[in-house]
Amino acid sequence: MTLPRQRGLTEQAADAAIDSACRLLRLPSIRNEFSDIADRAMKDQMTYRGFLAELLMTECDDRSRRRSERRIKAAGFPREKSLRAFDFDANPNIDAATIHTLASCEWIKKSQPLCLIGDSGTGKSHMLIALGTEAAMKGYRVRYTLATKLVNELVEAADEKQLNKTIARYGRVDLLCIDELGYMELDRRGAELLFQVLTEREEKNSVAIASNESFGKAHMFRRTCARQRRNFTGSTWRATSARTTP
Repeated sequence: MTLPRQRGLTEQAADAAIDSACRLLRLPSIRNEFSDIADRAMKDQMTYRGFLAELLMTECDDRSRRRSERRIKAAGFPREKSLRAFDFDANPNIDAATIHTLASCEWIKKSQPLCLIGDSGTGKSHMLIALGTEAAMKGYRVRYTLATKLVNELVEAADEKQLNKTIARYGRVDLLCIDELGYMELDRRGAELLFQVLTEREEKNSVAIASNESFGKAHMFRRTCARQRRNFTGSTWRATSARTTP
């Protein structure tokens, strides 16, 4: 399809041509915002180059926003949680600077693990979802799941001889968020299957775990979380780096 090109278009005809061209080129943001940007450009006496840059940046920004929204939706978070909404004043022992350092996602870039550990009501799930959301907004592929749900899926996959395929699917995301580990006791088979997922990701992609168990009891995760631990215990936030033997 080609659009007729004419000189000396009226304002109405020019608007119609721009609308048709934007539909053809799939530029919805420019199509929606063009009129306002054009009026603003005229008022501010922008150059042609400045006006073009404003149009293109509007489209780029909107596409980036839509991609972030798709990644957040694909992550499967059960509810919206953000660091902005976390009440640091309610627990002054939590170091906000450390949390915001985690929000930079450098640990994901380095394929390091994260453990949030503490009792109910300490904000582990909120923090897990919020940090996962930050990662999705920064372009990382994220997947959230409850520990029991993941184990049930793995057991079913093993029974249907689809285990390798399922483990590979969870192994491909940049960040796997596993919530509520320790709230229900896992049988030996379930624990071994879950450990296979963590082993698949070790030193390749990051995993973030929220648990109400002490780190010492979560013995199956020592190797995975050996290089870097983040412990959330009671009302105290502690960040330590350590190595443990398998």
